[in-house]
Amino acid sequence: MRKFPRSDHFDGRRFFNPTLPRRSAPSRRSVLRMMREPRSPWPAWVENKASPRLDEALRPDDVAITFVNHATFLIQTCGKAILTDPVWSERASPFRRFGPKRVRAPGVAFELLPAVDLVLLSHNHYDHLDVATLARLRHRFAPTVLAAAGDGRLLRPLGFQRIHELDWWDEVRFDDTLKVTFVPAQHFSARGLFDQRKSLWGGYVIESRGRRVYFSGDTGYASHFADIKARLGSPAIAMLGIGAYEPRWFMQPVHMNPAEAVWAHRDVGSAHSIGMHFGTFQLTTEALDQPKADLKRALADSGIPESEFVTLHEGETRIY
Repeated sequence: MRKFPRSDHFDGRRFFNPTLPRRSAPSRRSVLRMMREPRSPWPAWVENKASPRLDEALRPDDVAITFVNHATFLIQTCGKAILTDPVWSERASPFRRFGPKRVRAPGVAFELLPAVDLVLLSHNHYDHLDVATLARLRHRFAPTVLAAAGDGRLLRPLGFQRIHELDWWDEVRFDDTLKVTFVPAQHFSARGLFDQRKSLWGGYVIESRGRRVYFSGDTGYASHFADIKARLGSPAIAMLGIGAYEPRWFMQPVHMNPAEAVWAHRDVGSAHSIGMHFGTFQLTTEALDQPKADLKRALADSGIPESEFVTLHEGETRIY
């Protein structure tokens, strides 16, 4: 098990956000207060509208991105298939009968996945690190897994043979054409009541043939977007959270709203951005389609064309 040195985001015992006050993670009292906030009603079920294109003939520098659901994307590039925060389970919860339940099927059936080479895990919340899905992936594909510092304890019992636990700015090279860097985010971690901030959180920059793809993971808006651009260069494509942002008094430090995602799009200098983290699990109080409507308004207010920052239907594939 890798040991991580003290740093500007690790005090030797717990991780923290250098962009926020040290004790900024949600308290139990604030969580209970947030759970009492009135919620916009969501439908019990929504049918998906798109069909994935997983077998497209790609040019050497093409990147195919398929939106599966929530924060799960299938990224196909340089002959490899990469999954971000894979969740195929019915609930984003430690319980089978309780917790946020999906309102739509994954946009790609698990049985239709191509051979998965690499899994990227941004942090350990249940809507991002789903042990049941990871066990299925290990059994079927035995992929390499990249995870935040401290989350190897959740992965080793599943039998993965190739696990990299990463600190911010750590990079892993897979061959001459593919490099992945773990980058900062402003968020927190916890699987239960007593392990808050015991593991790290972050995003990933995938670099192949001079093109970069940025997956932000969960994050509030802060200076790290500009830092990523300055250190690694602007991405061709960024996947940025636009959902689970209300009420703002609770969510603002850890989840961007669509207006802040537009600021992040500009800060990181992305040529194209894709919204995520909405429309599958009702985690917060906003309505199902509010993130899309708020994104459209934020783009208009910023003078950015809607074609530059899009949302995809679950199951939709874009080739860049």
